[in-house]
Amino acid sequence: MQFDRSIRVLLPLFFLFYLAGAEAGSVLSLKQAEQLAVSEDPGIQRLKARAQALSENAIADGQLPDPKLKLGAVNFPVDTFNFSDTPMTQWQLGVRQSFPRGQTLLYRTRRTEAKGRAEEAMAEDKSLLVLRSVRQDYLEAWYDQQAAKIVEDSRGLFRELVEITERHYGIGKQTQQDVASAQLELSLLEDRLIRIREQEEIARAALGRWTGEAAYQPLETKLPKLPKLPKRKAILAALEHHPLIRAEEARMEAANHGVQLALEQYKPGFALDVTYGFRSGQDLDGSDRPDLFSAMVLIDIPLFTDKRQDRRLSASRLEHVAAGYARTDRLRALRKQLDGAYGRWRKLGEREKRFRQRLLGEAKLNSEASLSAYQNGITEFTPLVRARLRELDARLQMLRIRVDRAKTQATLLYLAGHVEGVAP
Repeated sequence: MQFDRSIRVLLPLFFLFYLAGAEAGSVLSLKQAEQLAVSEDPGIQRLKARAQALSENAIADGQLPDPKLKLGAVNFPVDTFNFSDTPMTQWQLGVRQSFPRGQTLLYRTRRTEAKGRAEEAMAEDKSLLVLRSVRQDYLEAWYDQQAAKIVEDSRGLFRELVEITERHYGIGKQTQQDVASAQLELSLLEDRLIRIREQEEIARAALGRWTGEAAYQPLETKLPKLPKLPKRKAILAALEHHPLIRAEEARMEAANHGVQLALEQYKPGFALDVTYGFRSGQDLDGSDRPDLFSAMVLIDIPLFTDKRQDRRLSASRLEHVAAGYARTDRLRALRKQLDGAYGRWRKLGEREKRFRQRLLGEAKLNSEASLSAYQNGITEFTPLVRARLRELDARLQMLRIRVDRAKTQATLLYLAGHVEGVAP
């Protein structure tokens, strides 16, 4: 039974060391994890590629339509099929160039450019999201790594407690039940360690989404330091310039250019047609027939606008209104997220201060006092175990609070648009 329990404890450790492999001697820092995540994330590259594609399209949208080449025979006689019989017969070669209505090209270009800026802003937001996620996943894996160390330390103390109980039982100071209870608490603690190792494997797998196999390297021994958090008012002001808001504003601008583009459709469009006609044969006086040149201007006249231009203008204006509502809704959501995260961050700071100043010391003092009283036969075994477990729980709760506060800080840094040291 003891052998089986040892195997259960060692298997997760062996699994982690095996995955670390040759990297076991190196430590994955939070900064390295951030750089790996941002540099290799396909979502960021996808949005950047879309922004670049729109930039290329914006150039194409500002160009005139391709000219049309005309080549053919005009007034060809079908009775003789002779090109020289009729004076009106000619071979024609011409070019037609269309000019879109009003400033259609200008507003079409500006609309596409605005869409490209929206994608660039979304790529920046994606970088911030990746930073937030990798920070939180790293901190969660770090918590499990440190929690396992804390439980390991307590396991040594509970082993000593088992030995003390067995010695007291040997000299008649304790009962067989106390020995069995001490062994049970040790077994439960070992099972708790296995569960923490299992959680660590899950957390490292989540971290591996961003860093690959590097997620299975040892992590930093101290709680990673995140960039300094701005004041709440500064974060609130920064929300107006958050990438998500800038993306919505770019979409509003694109919709506004769509309105201008729809207005341009009420103006006439033009096309220039230039044709040169080649003729053969001779006139009645014996001279060669002259070639002919013609030039024409074609004009689009938008007379019936109720089913086309009017509808498109109305649709464009509604899209602009919808884009404005989208910005307002997005800003409200970010402000709500800020209120919740900042309040949680402050409360966790108060709890951390209370644990650091009072609870940890009181739990340790109570545990030491209970052990001394137990060794001197003043108290029973159950209060001693309770005191030991309370000290362990206090240490784990303190660790949990520190990690949760750091994870909340990562959320606040995302809202502040902070990308210190990492190029998106």
